[in-house]
Order: sequence, then structure tokens, then C-alpha cells
Amino acid sequence: MVVHLFAQCWNDEWMLPFFFRHYDSLVDRYFIYDDGSTDDSWAILQSHPSVEARRFVRSVPESFALSEQAFSNHCWKASKAAVDWVIVTDLDEHLCHPDWSTYLSRCTHEGVTAIPSLGFQMVSDRAPMSGEQLSVAYPFGAPWEQMMKLSIFDPAAIADVNFTPGRHLADPQGRVRVPDVDEMLLLHYKYMGFEDTHRRHQHLRQGLGSVDAERGWGHKYSWSAAELRADWDRTAGRAVDIRTLGRDPAAHNPTRPWWQKYREPSPSAGGSMP
Repeated sequence: MVVHLFAQCWNDEWMLPFFFRHYDSLVDRYFIYDDGSTDDSWAILQSHPSVEARRFVRSVPESFALSEQAFSNHCWKASKAAVDWVIVTDLDEHLCHPDWSTYLSRCTHEGVTAIPSLGFQMVSDRAPMSGEQLSVAYPFGAPWEQMMKLSIFDPAAIADVNFTPGRHLADPQGRVRVPDVDEMLLLHYKYMGFEDTHRRHQHLRQGLGSVDAERGWGHKYSWSAAELRADWDRTAGRAVDIRTLGRDPAAHNPTRPWWQKYREPSPSAGGSMP
């Protein structure tokens, strides 16, 4: 099984070691596009033996969100004939399954071509320490509809994925089949240490464009400490231990997934999508 991963990077030197520690056992080749980092991100990317580090060019200069949307919709297509699965994700998004290789092999055997994930906003008052595995050391997170994303799919079967800005929704075209039961989780590791997160938000705000501001994209990055604390506490109050979810985490998720339509019978055919 061959897996390629595509992501965009900007001043992520603190996250990159955690990211690679999480994905290295699964991913054969990374394609990571750097958006002009001023920290050590570029050097870290170049030092990883499985990373092809590239420069990210904003296709819409006035909008990071629209540029990232265009990137996510097309970056993976060069791997169509070369791999079994592609992953399109962010560096603070960790796809999680207790047995990666067995699960993906099973999906291939069952004809699954798109594996959406149940989203969780992970939260910890303590910032991560060097050498930790985030999904092991920080297992508490709140179910979050915004993070229910299609991040992994078969590029030979999917012609276009049609992500919305932020990849929060998708409209995949081609031979689309999702698993009968949702087992994949997407753990969003942004709320890691309150003060660190607030500083990171202020930093990320600098990377937004005028169109992003006009449309309210990235509005959380403008929150005051009090606004962030209120959301932080709400998230912590809804957090669950992902280790207790078992093999059917969807049973504990309060949100109907947007990809449910791919499981429902076609009105014209009277059967499920082939």
C-alpha cells in the first residue's frame, strides 16, 4: 500500500515533529508547501527524508482561504496513477484509527474509495512536550461538526473532490463509496495550551488577506483572550475521551455526517450507490 500526503505549512516548527511522529508509520511520501515561513519550518521540512518541500504560491493573493481551497482541490492529482490513497490535511489535523494498515486494506477490499472522518476539537490546558505522541498524550476532545472532513481518498477513483474553503465540506465526483460505518477520527490539535493558542491565533491573523477578513474566514484569530477562553471552556465541557469510543465512534457523535447521502438509496435506481 502506497500513501501520499499533501499539506500546507506556515511557521509550524512547533507542530512539525508531532505531525511526522503521527504519520510516519503510514505515509510513504509527503508533499508539503511552505507559505513563506520565517521560523525553522523550511529547514525541518528539508531535513525529513520522505518530504518533498515546495513553495506555496497564493493563487488568490487577497485570500489565504481561497488559495488553500484551490491548492487542496488540485495538489493530489499528480499522484493519481502512483498511489493507493492520498491524504489532504493540515498540520494540526491528525487522522486517527487504532490499526491504520488493516483498516485501509479492508476499505480497499470492500471497494471504499473515500474515507470521511468524525471531527474532534482536542483540548489541553498544558502545551505539548517534545517527544510526545499527541493522540496518546492528549486524548480528550469535543465532537466538532466543522472538523468532519474528507481527508483521505483513492485518487484513481475520485475525479474531483470539490472542497469548500477550509475543506469543511466536499462534493466528490467519480466512483464514490464511503464506509458503511465511520471509524476514522480527525483530531484537531489547535487548543493546546491556552496562552500558546492565543499567541498562535494572533500570529495566524497576520497571514489572512483582505477577502478573508471581508468574508469572516479566520475570525477566531481576532478573538480577545476572554472570547477564546469562553470557547475553550465550552469545548472542554463537551470533551470526551476518544479512547472510550470503540470501533463505532459514530454512535457517540451527535451530528449527522454530511456524507450520509452517499450511503442512502438512489431515488432513481432504488439501490445504493455502486
